[in-house]
Amino acid sequence: MSTQKVPIIDADLDEIDVHAPASTYYTSGKNARQRTRTYTKTRLDINPKALDLAPYRRASHDDKNKARKFLIDVEETQRLILEQEDTDGDYQITINDLGPKTMQLGTADSGGYRKIDIRGTYMLSNLLQELALAHDYGRKHIVLDEARLNENPVDRLSRMIRHHFWDGLTRRIDADTIEIICSDPKNRTVNRNPRIYIPYNEREIYEYYKSVSEQRSHLNLEVVYLPKDITPEYVKSINDEPGLLTLDMRRQEDANGNVIWRGVPFAVPGGRFNEMYGWDSYFVALGLLIDGRRELAQGMVENFAYEIKHYGKILNANRSYYLTRSQPPFLTDMAYRVYERMNPQEEKENKAWLREILKSAIKEYHEVWMAEPRLDKKTMLSRYRPDGQGIPPETEASHFAHIIEPYAKKNNVTIEAFDKLYNDGEIVEPELDEYFLHDRAVRESGHDTTYRFDRVCANLATIDLNTLLYKYEVDLANMISHVLDNELEDFNGEKQYAHVWAERAKKRKQRIDQYLWNEEQSLYFDYNTVTEKQETYETVTAFWAMWAGCASEHQAKAMAKNSLIKFEVLGGLVSGTENSRGNISIDRPNRQWDFPFGWAPHQIMAWEGFEKYGMKDLARRLAYRWLYTITKSFVDFNGVVPEKFDVVGLSHKVEVEYGNVGIDFKFIPREGFGWMNSSFQLGLGYLNTQMRRALGTCTVPDLLFEKALARERAARTPDEEKEWLERRRSSVLIARHITQNGNANAAVTRIGPTSPSGSEHLTSPGSSPLHSPLHSPLHSPRNLQPPTTSNDHLTPPPYV
Repeated sequence: MSTQKVPIIDADLDEIDVHAPASTYYTSGKNARQRTRTYTKTRLDINPKALDLAPYRRASHDDKNKARKFLIDVEETQRLILEQEDTDGDYQITINDLGPKTMQLGTADSGGYRKIDIRGTYMLSNLLQELALAHDYGRKHIVLDEARLNENPVDRLSRMIRHHFWDGLTRRIDADTIEIICSDPKNRTVNRNPRIYIPYNEREIYEYYKSVSEQRSHLNLEVVYLPKDITPEYVKSINDEPGLLTLDMRRQEDANGNVIWRGVPFAVPGGRFNEMYGWDSYFVALGLLIDGRRELAQGMVENFAYEIKHYGKILNANRSYYLTRSQPPFLTDMAYRVYERMNPQEEKENKAWLREILKSAIKEYHEVWMAEPRLDKKTMLSRYRPDGQGIPPETEASHFAHIIEPYAKKNNVTIEAFDKLYNDGEIVEPELDEYFLHDRAVRESGHDTTYRFDRVCANLATIDLNTLLYKYEVDLANMISHVLDNELEDFNGEKQYAHVWAERAKKRKQRIDQYLWNEEQSLYFDYNTVTEKQETYETVTAFWAMWAGCASEHQAKAMAKNSLIKFEVLGGLVSGTENSRGNISIDRPNRQWDFPFGWAPHQIMAWEGFEKYGMKDLARRLAYRWLYTITKSFVDFNGVVPEKFDVVGLSHKVEVEYGNVGIDFKFIPREGFGWMNSSFQLGLGYLNTQMRRALGTCTVPDLLFEKALARERAARTPDEEKEWLERRRSSVLIARHITQNGNANAAVTRIGPTSPSGSEHLTSPGSSPLHSPLHSPLHSPRNLQPPTTSNDHLTPPPYV
């Protein structure tokens, strides 16, 4: 005989929201800390006589009119789920598991006596997640509402993002976190001591970290001053001494009046990161603002301004080996969206804050993007073309082996020996210099890697970069005149004028039209400043011109009518077309920013772009496709929210050079992935009530839009229809071939209301009730010449 302790259930305890965050749900009400009682275990999982409950007559234990609650032994139930259901041993319950997908739980009203079946992948995976959360809060026994197991997946994911994922992605740099934050898996040098670099003129911060180093000598923390002029030569010289770059800090006083410093918080792209990354942070901030985390988004803006002030640019990330490399610029838009959500009662302080941030944006504009080597003096368009020398040190040792091997053989040395000789300048190889110039440019673009940029990126005036800079110019013109009362100066005290920035935007639009727009193809293309020709790679970033507002009404309509068909697939927008990517082979493997992969930033920019030009139906359709892909994986794969998707084969298990972040976890996802979280929260704002209900039942997009798509197909000529069918057939076959689980069956599962036994069944669109209000779409109202013409008459383009 064995003894256990079980909680005494008090029916008088206050009820709480069944969908409350775990921090509340598992510490309040019937799940609050309680007295325990020892009892002798019988054949029943939990002896009802051991509970402070009134006796029940057999078979009449539960009030059928009440929502069901389950009395659960956390550890035992977790053990049973893994033993019976997790057949592939990955600590997740997914559609790949071959278990019976059913488990019995005892009801709370019967003291655990009456058993109810919990069925299906979705409910069992939710149960596993809830047990993990209960364990986090030290619960051994819980009372679990059935509503947390069969919750509408749209509501559940949105709730998890809002209450759990953002917290899991939040970091800061100071004494309390330095040991963890300094950890760098990319540091493969002999000296693995944590190291932090301090700007040359931040003396107080330097002294602070020196004090931390002395007080916590076991850390072996190295605190190093950066020089005033950070040159490529200097950055290469510290490749063997990589370290963290400090971000902004706030001076505070404790209760005794002692000065303490706290790092300004930021959110990282994914759980395995500890650095603040460049363009990832913009898209993360959009989701934070939707979910009411304005302070965190504001801190990220301030950290960006700090980077520009002290490191000369918004960095790829705040590690020493990124000091020469920036990222796509979004600061003006990011800053204004934060400003819009500040307390209107503090208008003076808010404007002062915005002016300080815009000073940094102006510095970045002139000194990074409008200066050589990034500026092409002939076209006056900008390129991703960072400084830097040698082999990028943050890559794995074997990453460039296939590139370096011929040069090593030519010099009769090993690859390892060649790396050192080349980095030290003892071997000069101009062709290799050119290769690494383009490699660093690809990383600066954020699109690492893609055949679009292969061995050519640094020469390209790209459509994405130049539309972002157009947006800078438009934003500054509008904010100076309409927000800041025509009062803005740069760091040198030079007054800024709205008409000057408006003229810059006008000229850039003219250059974009001249060099990047292709009227015959109805699409923007990158321009090669060396060959002086347009490239032919069809990229979804062409739609960024609509997001920035620099496309004319004619150009926007032409892209919607003639070019969207090239990128729109079942699960959203692909990064580039299959034709542009070319054939894939052993010697020419997949690249993650090519077909058939889709990324959250591209979706978000396109939605807002189409909405901005009056094509909201298209924005909604594209948003639904993407959110369907996210929701489908969330339902079928234990709540997974990954970095990217194969949007043709609807899979998150992809075979590309960097794998897929966010898919390896035990029991429950803790962070999702930053811009994927944001895209879900933002995308919900584009859906109408019917679409949101359909999404809750995982209704396939082609079924939801069946009538509209039929009209589009009827409007095509026989040759156009034949071409469309061939392209789609080819796309699907290739996508399935290069993914690990491109399974058509996995793309059509629908989740509907549960039967009394908890079993799943198919439902029609619209059968799942809404549980929370729709979010409003996040707009960017600042355009120099905002398009206002309605496009309701424009026939939506065909899908692929």
